Amino acid sequence: MKILAVTTWFPSDASPTTGTFVDKDVRAIAQHDDVEVVHLVAPHLADRSTLDAGGADTVDRDGITVRRFVMSPQRPDQMAAARRALEPLVQRSDVVHTMAFSTLLPFAVRRPDRPWVHTEHWSGLTTPSTLPLAWRLALPALKPLLRRPDVVTAVCEYLARPVRAVRSGPTTLVPCIVPQPPALVPRRPLDGRPLELVGVGGLVDRKDPLLAVEVVAELSRRGHDARLTWAGSGPLHDDALALAARLGVADQVTLLGSVDTAGVGAALDAADLFFLPTKADNFCVSAAEALVHGRPVVVGATGGQGEYIEPHVGELVAEQTVSAYTAAVERVAAATADLAADDVAGTIGDRFSAEAVQRGYADAYERAVSRRAR
Repeated sequence: MKILAVTTWFPSDASPTTGTFVDKDVRAIAQHDDVEVVHLVAPHLADRSTLDAGGADTVDRDGITVRRFVMSPQRPDQMAAARRALEPLVQRSDVVHTMAFSTLLPFAVRRPDRPWVHTEHWSGLTTPSTLPLAWRLALPALKPLLRRPDVVTAVCEYLARPVRAVRSGPTTLVPCIVPQPPALVPRRPLDGRPLELVGVGGLVDRKDPLLAVEVVAELSRRGHDARLTWAGSGPLHDDALALAARLGVADQVTLLGSVDTAGVGAALDAADLFFLPTKADNFCVSAAEALVHGRPVVVGATGGQGEYIEPHVGELVAEQTVSAYTAAVERVAAATADLAADDVAGTIGDRFSAEAVQRGYADAYERAVSRRAR
C-alpha cells in the first residue's frame, strides 16, 4: 500500500529533535507499506535557498523520501500553496495519513479524495489553557476539522476523549513507540550512595524543571543525598541553574542539554528513579521509556501516563507542589528498592513496540479504505 504521510512535526537539520515520535511511526509503517513523507515545515526552520522560493526540498532519510514545503499555520496563502503542492502526491497514494492537528489545515477546504487517516498528538486538545491566546480563541472553530478524516487515531484514551467529543466516525488508539533497550541494565542498591534521579523533557514551563530543582533541595533538607540529571534543552536552562545555585544544590543538578536516543538511554540506565513534575502530557513518552528501561517513575498526574503506570512501580502526583513531589519520591524510592529492572520493565512488555504500532496503523488503513468504499 502507498502511504502519503503528511506532518508539520518532523526532524530536520534545523531542529533534529522535533517530531521524533512521528519519525518512529513512519519507520514502523515503512516496514510493511511504501511510505512517502511530506513535511510542512515552519518558515523559521526552512532552507531559504529552496523552500522560500517555492520549491520542494527533497531528501532521503534512511530510504524514505521526505519532501519539505514551507507552511505556517498562521498563513492562509501558504496553506493553500501547500495543498496545491500536495495534490499530485495525493493522487498517486492509496491512503493519506496526516499527523498532528496543524496538518489538518491545508485540507480544511478540500479534503483528499483518498482514504484518510489522521493521527493526533496535540496537547492543545487536552489542555487548551497551555495554548497562546490566539489558538485558544480559534480552537472552537478548528476542532470540527477532526470530523473530516475517515479514521482518527490517538496515542491514549486521555487524548481520544476530546477527539471523540467532536467526531461520529471511528477514533482508535495507537500508542507512541517506546523502543526496548538491547539489554536491561540492573538496578543498583543504594548502600549509602546518592539517590540518582533523572528527568527527560524540554526545559519549559509545562515540564516544570524549576520545581524539580526545588524538590532536590527539599530532599537535601530532609536528609536525603539526591542528584538530578536532566536530559533536554529549553528556555529555562539558565533559570534552572540559577535556582540550583541559590538553593545550594548546584553540584547536585546536571543539565545535559539535547541528547540523542542513546544518550537518553544511558541517562535512564544510570538512574535509580525517573522524576518529571510535568504539568500536563498526552502520553509522556519519557516516562514509558523509563519503565521499559526498568526504572520506577514519579510524574505529574495530568495526562495519559496513568493508563500504563502501575502503582507498584510509580506514582502520579496530582498536586504541583514541592512537598507533594518530595513525598512521592521518598515513597517510590523506598517501595521499589528491592524491585529488579525486569520487574519494572515487565509492566510494559511489548505494548509500545514498533510492531504493535504498525499493526494499529494497518488496521486504521483498512478501516479507512472500507469506509471510503462505502
